[in-house]
Amino acid sequence: MKVFRLDELEAERAANEGAYLQFLREQNMSVGLYALDAGDQDPQKPHNQDEVYFVVSGRAAITVGLETTQVARGSVIYVPAGVAHKFHHITEDLRVLVVFSPPES
Repeated sequence: MKVFRLDELEAERAANEGAYLQFLREQNMSVGLYALDAGDQDPQKPHNQDEVYFVVSGRAAITVGLETTQVARGSVIYVPAGVAHKFHHITEDLRVLVVFSPPES
């Protein structure tokens, strides 16, 4: 078993001065914490893996392909591999758990 605490992951991510911290990598998936502050631009490009986002905190819009929706704490978003997607109009600091399957390369 592996157990993680969000406050510790956020501290480690911030200490490394990056928006993304991968904290788990297994044969069939990887998991990370993604952080964008209010007003930030999301630099993501399409990934080669399917993704699931779980919004831990914050508020923003997300566009996946041609669809846009508002997200906030508790939102779960599925993004198929290869599909363009971005968070935008980030009005509250956004913290998102990201699951890649297969693992992010």
